Amino acid sequence: MENITTVIRALTRGFIDSLKGTVVIFYLDKSINEKARRGSIPQEISKLRRVSEHPAVKQQKPQKRKKVLKRTLQCCGLNGGIFWLSIFLFEGAVLPFLKYIISLLFGKSSFVGNSVWSLTHSMLSLTFSTIWVMPLLLLSKVVNSLWFQDIADSAYRHSRGRPQLLSSFGKLIADTMFSVLIQFLFLIQTLVVSFFPVAPFGYLFSLVHTCMLYSLYSFEYKMYNMGWELHKRLNFIEANWPYFIGFGLPLSFLTSLTTSYIISGCIFSILFPLFIISANEAEPVINSTQTQLQLFSPVIALSNALFHRTMTPLVADKNRIKNS
Repeated sequence: MENITTVIRALTRGFIDSLKGTVVIFYLDKSINEKARRGSIPQEISKLRRVSEHPAVKQQKPQKRKKVLKRTLQCCGLNGGIFWLSIFLFEGAVLPFLKYIISLLFGKSSFVGNSVWSLTHSMLSLTFSTIWVMPLLLLSKVVNSLWFQDIADSAYRHSRGRPQLLSSFGKLIADTMFSVLIQFLFLIQTLVVSFFPVAPFGYLFSLVHTCMLYSLYSFEYKMYNMGWELHKRLNFIEANWPYFIGFGLPLSFLTSLTTSYIISGCIFSILFPLFIISANEAEPVINSTQTQLQLFSPVIALSNALFHRTMTPLVADKNRIKNS
């Protein structure tokens, strides 16, 4: 009974901690500016001395930066104001208007009208997806990743100081590649468990997977800046799964409200900066249970097998070239 209580407490704490970013974001930039101003007091004193010695020199006021809030608003503008709104207008305004025009020209229930509308709808949807949705989706993925990293680095430097990167460039590349592969395979695993034949359990299994994955997304920036390698990040999340399921629950629930993967991606990209900030401010509840939820273990084993099969021939070829 005590174990169940600690698990529920950890889950609740994770849920509450995930929402802190919605509050912190409004004063984080101010705190960053105040910290920077306190650190630059000696420089300001030397500037005042130079101004007093040379009155012709104008004193420049320190500029206040609102980097975190700016990047978050940019994410909202790109993913919500441009991407999501354009899809909404196309499906909710353009297509219904054209359908209405075609019904006026050919009749609402005529065979010709239905055929023309079906052909027009297919051609317009394909054209819109090819020319607008797919290029903008790829662009937003790249731009979002840069903005997310910018937000995470600014928040980390403010609260914890200089990031502690991995010891070598080779480790950095290997860690990044392995992390991307793990996350991709885990997405497939999440999709597979959602097809569990018993309806409620399929949704619950998928929800738990998504919560863990979104928590990994959110905390990975912080853990990476702390110098944690991938295996340590995954072990920490699996060992303290009640907290991280609670942390990822709000974002998982909100992205599951739509069946469209594109709209779900827009919701994720709009809200994710807040969860990055929440993860940076959070202190996860540890040791709430002795049972480790090893959801990442299957994809880790598969990734190790793929890397072994891919890298072994390369190493053999390298050794053969070296010996020759």
